[in-house]
Amino acid sequence: MKASILTIGDEILIGQVVNTNSSWLSKKLNDIGITVNTVLAIGDNKSQITNSLDILLPHSDIILITGGLGPTNDDITKDVLAEYFNTKLIYDELVYKNIENIFEKTNSTINKNNMRQAYVPENAQILMNKYGTAPGMLFKKNEKFIFSLPGVPIEMQYIFETHIVPFLTENFVQSKITHKTFIIIGIPESILAEKIEDWENNLPYYIKVAYLPNYGYIRLRLSIYDSDEEKNNILKQKTEDLKNIVSDNLISEEDISLEELLGKMLKDNQKTVATAESCTGGKIASLITSIPKSSSYFVGSIVSYSNNVKTNILNVNKTDIEKYGAVSQTVVEQMAIGILKLLKTDYSIATSGIAGPDGGTKEKPVGTIWIAVASKDKIISREYHFSSDRNINILRSAYTGINMLIKLIKNN
Repeated sequence: MKASILTIGDEILIGQVVNTNSSWLSKKLNDIGITVNTVLAIGDNKSQITNSLDILLPHSDIILITGGLGPTNDDITKDVLAEYFNTKLIYDELVYKNIENIFEKTNSTINKNNMRQAYVPENAQILMNKYGTAPGMLFKKNEKFIFSLPGVPIEMQYIFETHIVPFLTENFVQSKITHKTFIIIGIPESILAEKIEDWENNLPYYIKVAYLPNYGYIRLRLSIYDSDEEKNNILKQKTEDLKNIVSDNLISEEDISLEELLGKMLKDNQKTVATAESCTGGKIASLITSIPKSSSYFVGSIVSYSNNVKTNILNVNKTDIEKYGAVSQTVVEQMAIGILKLLKTDYSIATSGIAGPDGGTKEKPVGTIWIAVASKDKIISREYHFSSDRNINILRSAYTGINMLIKLIKNN
């Protein structure tokens, strides 16, 4: 079973909107045993849409299209699909009632553009959308199935989970796909590849290895795309061999982000954390609180951008700032201890550095970052030298701080 994903929208091609829909759909399809072989992004253009369908249909069992179903003139997907599948648009009372209900909840008035969304292709199966005014649509052509979904992520995800997953699982036999993911920290991708080279070279042909580097960690994924019990047993043995090789750097066997992993460790141990951030400007706090229910372990943060905040709130010694500078081991350790005491948490993370693009010196160039993590009885700090790019420095600092705390908790 092969699928293709077609994302429509000029905003994606010019970089105004990140194409998160394709990655989300790919993962969900993979979870139910459907392989995605092509992902395309095109503009709101009739010929691009029709040409893309002509290219994808011969090589796909199903196609999922997202975008271009809104109420404005640049949303042309529905009209193009109606023409492509030789049908006309007809008024659908159920779709109109759904639009009406949505507008009643927001005390808004339906205009003529919204009314247009109640007209749908006559030969399409309608997939109702409780979160928006644009319904999803299902077309069939030569035993191929084409789904058209709104581009708004919450609407697309609702229609996919509610309508498309049941349809696919009921009508198609999915292949068995097995993935095993390891989270590796503290080692560059090239060194990791060298370290496991012999192990990787001796894998059976059906076990595929993928290196997925991120700031501060690597996701190492092992995959079997047509698995059975025998292959899975061999995979299990190979993963045990791998764990022995990378034991010093292995932090998790779950396919989760560092912020998710930190949250899980804190929650499981009933511990709390706070952050004192200078150069990262609250990025660590933002990552931690992006996880649902993080309030059970995240207490708060002080963004101590100025030295006055460091001294007056975090109790950093003013003389030490004058002597060593704000970007120093002494200051960042005091920040970590200060926030720990101030918010009465079990752990803390502190950062102080020169993110750039300006502010660097010969002794402390742009990219110089001090990070400290602390518990009530231990503090660990380290100096890093990242890049000259501000955004990269902030992200690397944030993930490195989380990484350092994960190791501290694990060692405890």
